[in-house]
Amino acid sequence: MILCDIAINLTDSAFDSDRQQVVADAAAQGVNYLILTGTTVEQSTQAADYAASSQRAFATAGVHPHYADEAPADFIARLRQLARRPEVLAIGECGLDFFRDLSPRAVQEQVFAAQLELAGELAMPVLLHEREAAERQHAILRQFRDRLPGAVAHCFTGDEATLKRWLELDLYIGITGWICDERRGQHLRELVQMIPDDRLLVETDAPYLIPRDLKLKSRRNEPQYLPHIVRTIAACRRQDPQTLAAMTLANSQRLFGFAG
Repeated sequence: MILCDIAINLTDSAFDSDRQQVVADAAAQGVNYLILTGTTVEQSTQAADYAASSQRAFATAGVHPHYADEAPADFIARLRQLARRPEVLAIGECGLDFFRDLSPRAVQEQVFAAQLELAGELAMPVLLHEREAAERQHAILRQFRDRLPGAVAHCFTGDEATLKRWLELDLYIGITGWICDERRGQHLRELVQMIPDDRLLVETDAPYLIPRDLKLKSRRNEPQYLPHIVRTIAACRRQDPQTLAAMTLANSQRLFGFAG
């Protein structure tokens, strides 16, 4: 199977010692396309720089809600400049996180709305983050949705009501190894069946969210484990893994606009 990991934090320090090997191991498992997540202006720049050196990697440019309070005054101008680079395919990771509340909620909302405005201006898709803020995020996103060519609810772990809310806005839904977690992911095994074929995306969010059922010694997630996640999703949806892989790759290309 050929896959696209739509969200990997490859600039994270967890990969500093063997970043190239991680990419090679992923490719050996058919994970041929990687979209590197930008979470601050600096990390977005690093992601874009790495993607520029690779034929199979792309990047996003954005400010994560955790870092909203640290965003420089000119962050939109700097993201706009980054977004002009051909390897940058989306704005984000952006959104709201009312679970950790690492930035004041009002600041999160301002930074989120500014990035949605930028994405609309540039006609770029958006990589969305949301945790325990679905109602407020929906209200903000709804104001900008008709200006956006597309968006994905990255690392979806919510409930049925939230899933329906995102599908109502015609979002793509990103599923991670959370679905492999016997403690917290059981509800996703049911909900993943509700996602239309043309709205499903797959991701690792590495180095986070390692599939617990792999029983690995290392706790670092890697894109090479994405096929395992795909097989788990396929079993839940009663679909052939190869068919699901091809479907999610086509969805990734449609949303982000890269060629195979």
